[in-house]
Amino acid sequence: MPPIAELEAIRKAQIMEAALATIASRGSANVTMEEIAVAAGLSKGGLAHYYKSKKELFLAAFQFFFDRIFQRSKETMASFDDPIDQLMSFNWLYNLDDEDLHIGYPILFDAMSMVVRDEDFRRIFHDWINNWVVLLGGAIQEGLQRGQFKEMDVKGTARAISGIYQGLCTRWYLDPEAHSSRWAVDSYRLAIKGLIKPYLAD
Repeated sequence: MPPIAELEAIRKAQIMEAALATIASRGSANVTMEEIAVAAGLSKGGLAHYYKSKKELFLAAFQFFFDRIFQRSKETMASFDDPIDQLMSFNWLYNLDDEDLHIGYPILFDAMSMVVRDEDFRRIFHDWINNWVVLLGGAIQEGLQRGQFKEMDVKGTARAISGIYQGLCTRWYLDPEAHSSRWAVDSYRLAIKGLIKPYLAD
């Protein structure tokens, strides 16, 4: 039998997965602690042992989600050697067959709606964006070291690239009838190429 600490970690992961699936399908405003407890195979009291309130649970679930997607993003970039390819390596963000996205986008937009009115959720979102900026900035720094780029505002450029991805994701997911996956991929590649073109070394 696994140690108590390991069992606790397994149970928390089960709760996180249940919370994410339930929030993604119904929306945070419509979900109760009891529904998440049932989805996780727990009693309401059993869930309360881990998370005392709905807000505490939702903060943990959103953090869990953002951490998981960020880890996937790091692995995606690491699979490319060229810094420019790394900056443009996120085709999977626009793939309707990707299982992560059917939970991921509803969770992202739900979190964004809570960010508007709650500083705790705003902090999680800020950290999420900042992690993206650091990740993309690492690829830019690598390009500078290799002599592929001229001097530039690394953080500002990384922030702009992350904004390109986020803006196109919103259009693509919320209005797919007018914004196809091909449009999204072509658009982000054109936008990023245009952004970095003045900084490409001769």
